[in-house]
Amino acid sequence: MKASLFAGQPGHNHLRRLIALRGIAVAAQCLVLALAYYALDLQLPWLPMFGIIAALAAFNFLSWWRLGRDYPVSNAELFAQLAVDVLALATLLYFSGGSTNPFISLFLLPLVIAAATLPRSYTWGMAALTTACYTLLMKFYVPLSLPHATGMSHGMSSMEGMDMSHMPQGSIFNLHIFGMWLGFVLSAAIIAFFVVRMAQAVRERDELLAQVREETLRNERIVSLGTLAAGAAHELGTPLSTMSVVIGELQHETDLNTEWKDSLSLLDGQVRNCRRILDKMLDDTQPTAQPPGEFLAATLDEWRLLRPATECAYHTQGCDTAVLQNFDPSLRPALLNLLNNAADASPQRIEVEARCNPEQLTLTISDHGPGLTADAAMRAGSAFFTTKEEGRGLGLFLANATLERLGGKVRLFNREGGGAATEVTLPLRTP
Repeated sequence: MKASLFAGQPGHNHLRRLIALRGIAVAAQCLVLALAYYALDLQLPWLPMFGIIAALAAFNFLSWWRLGRDYPVSNAELFAQLAVDVLALATLLYFSGGSTNPFISLFLLPLVIAAATLPRSYTWGMAALTTACYTLLMKFYVPLSLPHATGMSHGMSSMEGMDMSHMPQGSIFNLHIFGMWLGFVLSAAIIAFFVVRMAQAVRERDELLAQVREETLRNERIVSLGTLAAGAAHELGTPLSTMSVVIGELQHETDLNTEWKDSLSLLDGQVRNCRRILDKMLDDTQPTAQPPGEFLAATLDEWRLLRPATECAYHTQGCDTAVLQNFDPSLRPALLNLLNNAADASPQRIEVEARCNPEQLTLTISDHGPGLTADAAMRAGSAFFTTKEEGRGLGLFLANATLERLGGKVRLFNREGGGAATEVTLPLRTP
């Protein structure tokens, strides 16, 4: 079975556990029938019962094959899987005593699984299905034929239809009690196993949600800090203008010595530098139009200073005449993150190709690394997911969030010749 890109999704995980439980159920059913034949000498319709078990095993194999397909497992599919188990169990119980069979309590297992994994409507649907099967088995069933039993008619009580004149009453009661005990042990073991796994999955999900919530709060604080910085830059313009005017007036004084004039020139240069920094901060808060070729070239030059050991081949087509209408300063660090990820996977060489048309910019960053695993391809871009030993899993997540805010998107895929590629698409017109 090949690995599906959805292998880490909750639906696939639930189906994988359900397949494992069904495999255990098929083995247990075969063991119980063997025990009934060799140890208890029960007379049962063996052919239809083994046929049902064989069909259930074949269905389980098809479900295992389905796990490798590249489409998600829906709640309706999980409900259908559980419904097949319920109907198979109901048919087996029909041929082995119906509601008088001590294993009738196994109807609770699909209901517990549905309650733990599916929405409320599906849980109530499973409750209705199991209740209907139990109710029908109280009236319609093939009575158990105990050793030396002659009666085969349907009955109203749990013992009607069984000729027990040649079998001690204590043995019959003990046999029923043993069956109830075995059914309880199987139900308890399976429920404990499944609930423990589900509780672990819920704890992991809660931890992830807490981390994402903390990261969201951190981002909100960063945005708030940026807003305060922009406000402070605007307010500092007035005192800096006043300082510049006063310094200019002092420089025109004729009775100042050379040392004072040099100090005033130095102060004037520093004030002008502060004004230039504040002007740049205010300009960066406003989206501007910029040629994509110019922006990408400047970004790559900045990245080469950070990663001089990595060779970068850059090709562009049609990006010198196009105009990026919704340019945002946050786009630069987003692209630097993607370039660093490619360089981490392929430290020797990467390729960057930019293609522009009147509508959008398409940037492809290719590396020569080992490529993406199925899990990485599915979860790439999720918060706190990383394949690096010391990574935090935020670089690609923030880059993807930035590009989506600007109307673009990021796609990761494996190249045919080896390595991975990151494709960025960004609209050139304002959305």
